[in-house]
Amino acid sequence: MTNETRARFLAAIATQLPADRIAEVHLFPAIRQGGMESGVAVIAVELVGAVADDSATLDADDAERLEADPPRAPAPRRYTVFSARYRHTLKGPDRGKWETSVIEQADAPLLTVDAVVRGVQRRSGDVDEIVRMSGDEVRAVLPTTASP
Repeated sequence: MTNETRARFLAAIATQLPADRIAEVHLFPAIRQGGMESGVAVIAVELVGAVADDSATLDADDAERLEADPPRAPAPRRYTVFSARYRHTLKGPDRGKWETSVIEQADAPLLTVDAVVRGVQRRSGDVDEIVRMSGDEVRAVLPTTASP
């Protein structure tokens, strides 16, 4: 996937998802076949209101209870996971046609998203590296008017 195609794909994604909440994007290598180019991405988007800071003041009874039953580690932060696809017609009468789709798939911690992406890469036998971009890197390549 060229940098120009990547920027176009990311801009198309940002028209359907809130760019300011994108945490990371995993871009799979593009496939060219029969005058068409297609690509896939996995996007992790921060959930709205997912993390609340509960720093209430503790009284003596709360402190005793915490000593007897210490708090467990907080659950990992979860993200909404989307898959995105593009299809670009390179040859023929529809040359230049560009189609994208973005579909919500699940919610999961970032570590799980990364493990699933690597598992798909391993099972497909693809030796090309998947490009991982942070939300800041994605926003840096977007036009300034790309948020919904």
